[in-house]
Amino acid sequence: MQWLQLIISATRETSGSIEDALLDCGAVSVTLEDAADQPIFEPGVGETPLWDNCQIKALFDATTDTVQITAQLTSQLKAQLQTLAHRWEQLEDKDWSQEWKKYFSPVKCGDRLWICPSWIEPPDANGINLSLDPGLAFGTGSHPTTHLCLRWLDKQDLVGKTVIDYGCGSGILGIAALLLGAEKVIAVDNDPQALLATRDNGQRNHIDQARLLTYLPDDLPSDEWPADATCDMMIANILAAPLIELAPRLIAHTAAGGQLCLSGLLEHQIEAVSLPYGEDFVFAQPAIESEWAQLSAVKKS
Repeated sequence: MQWLQLIISATRETSGSIEDALLDCGAVSVTLEDAADQPIFEPGVGETPLWDNCQIKALFDATTDTVQITAQLTSQLKAQLQTLAHRWEQLEDKDWSQEWKKYFSPVKCGDRLWICPSWIEPPDANGINLSLDPGLAFGTGSHPTTHLCLRWLDKQDLVGKTVIDYGCGSGILGIAALLLGAEKVIAVDNDPQALLATRDNGQRNHIDQARLLTYLPDDLPSDEWPADATCDMMIANILAAPLIELAPRLIAHTAAGGQLCLSGLLEHQIEAVSLPYGEDFVFAQPAIESEWAQLSAVKKS
């Protein structure tokens, strides 16, 4: 199917009204992109982050009357469109439902572990290959925080261990731990879609469902998570603020001598995140990649 795309340059302040107007004019989809390579690392609580300068792309059916839509937008935006850079373009006929897949490729994490999109044959048949569908939840192996955690896991002796993956997303870290020898993983996330993705990815990798348990934080049953329950390894790849807030819980459920892996924080946040864990854990040297950090520690006996 052929499509027309309208591209409009906008600011943070004007993007909302332009998006609403495009949808009112019949746009099939509206996408906002960064127009100035401005990173947004971690939003505040309750914030919806947006770049100072945006590029708005609206998709229309190829039969759309572009002159009429432009006039309608100009009228609705009270001539604002005339002052903004905008252009129409014809999109190449592609299967857009599959086009996103070209941005994913196998990723090697350490000496043994490969993360492979589910539609690509693993490049190393003798490696430890984790097949992943990245379409449902965050966690593909390509982001520095995930890559740092996977490389760390690849170096650990996981045989027979119980691992908690707190904030599991796609389940990539917990499933990697199981493939690397862990006995059981408890995957926790506050997003039901993430738990669905974790279960689906577990099945895709032929993981026995009894070894991969998924829970919303408030749904953990007492027989699986009693007050004094502990794990051999606690992994949390979230963001700095929740890592600090969850510190008492993550500490309590890590056994003496157990390992801790924290990521999702920036290099300048290392001290703030480490602080609430400092009395209970001995930290190793942080691992850094592209301004992101991964912390590892051992709980004191």
